[in-house]
Amino acid sequence: MHRIAVLAASALVVLIAPPLYLLLDLAVVGRLGASDLAALGVGTLVLAILSTQLTFLAYGTTARASRRFGEGDRDGAIAEGVAATWIAVVTGVAIIAVGYVAAPWAMRALVPDPAVAADGAGWLRIAIFGVPLILVSMAGNGWMRGVQETRAPVVNVVVGLVVAAVLCVGLVHGVGPFPRLGLQGSAWANLIGQSITGVLFGAALWREVRRTGVGIAPDRAVIGAQLVMARDLIARSASFQICFLSAAAVAARYSVAAVAAHQVVLQVWEFLSLLLDSLAIAAQSLVGAALGAASKDRAREVARQVTVASVAVSVVVAVGLAIGSSTIPRMFGNDPDVLAAISTPWWFLIVMLPIAGVVFALDGVLLGAGDAAFLRTATLAAALGAFLPLIWASHVFGWGLAGIWTGLLAFMLARLAAVWWRYRSGQWVRV
Repeated sequence: MHRIAVLAASALVVLIAPPLYLLLDLAVVGRLGASDLAALGVGTLVLAILSTQLTFLAYGTTARASRRFGEGDRDGAIAEGVAATWIAVVTGVAIIAVGYVAAPWAMRALVPDPAVAADGAGWLRIAIFGVPLILVSMAGNGWMRGVQETRAPVVNVVVGLVVAAVLCVGLVHGVGPFPRLGLQGSAWANLIGQSITGVLFGAALWREVRRTGVGIAPDRAVIGAQLVMARDLIARSASFQICFLSAAAVAARYSVAAVAAHQVVLQVWEFLSLLLDSLAIAAQSLVGAALGAASKDRAREVARQVTVASVAVSVVVAVGLAIGSSTIPRMFGNDPDVLAAISTPWWFLIVMLPIAGVVFALDGVLLGAGDAAFLRTATLAAALGAFLPLIWASHVFGWGLAGIWTGLLAFMLARLAAVWWRYRSGQWVRV
């Protein structure tokens, strides 16, 4: 249990640092005015969508590297990191080539105001040059988690974001020795901070390559195997995006208060999911290592311990949200219509948390076991069979936020049934 806690704590810091930096960035740019804030919001949304679809560089690499590490083949785990880094660099360069050209078009498609669209495109055209190193950071987190390195990922991420935070304040408003660049200062701060983190991860990989003698050249077999897992993980994450975008679209058709309330509770859900995801990442690393070492009993024990811990954490958080149901939502505003609308999804969130505790933990267990294909199919089935039908039925029959969040609850219950069945079947325990 101690090792689970250490790995989860490291993963939580890495997961939670970027959203905290984004909050600072929004606060700093928000002082420039609503137009700049809107442009930043859309620009960061585009970068977030790209990173969400490419998380296989972290999660897939962790699963494969941890198994090699468990086999006693640390060099093989480093080779997985090399392959993932090649994928990151090539994909990142392609994104720059396409994204730089498409930025104005993409912004005009997302934002009707031409001034905001132009500012957003300008921000994105600077920040997008950091994408290759953002992806290198993801790959670095993946192989380091695989070899159960907990300190370096935290240091790399925190150093980069601290520099970015200082530059954001300085460059946006011209504080101290920095020039006042306004919104573009935010983009440069983002680019420099993310680049520092990526370079630190790249340097760590280079040191391992020099120390072990692992080849730096791309290995087609390893890259091919990683891309197969990437296909499954991308399909899985895309289903999440489609569901949440559909939910937001339907909520927007009710009222301004409804969509505001939906987004507030959804942001709370996404923040809490980082907490549960940190335990899932610990499960990935330890289950992969156990199966790599051909220890089925150890893998099952890790799965049990992580699930118990995840449920315990989720229950504690749910109780806290229930106790604070009349006060916590007021942190997000005082509009009476929005506060009244929040009460419905808030209680759905409380009910869902213990379910999510099991689902997230077993997701991590199955990913660590290399069962990405099953997770892809189960998530798509839950989205198409439970979430989306209820979401659009809510629109047709006017069920409001209760209907939307019933769809989300059904989605979680369907995923719970799938991962619990898979876990109990033992088919994931493959050495």
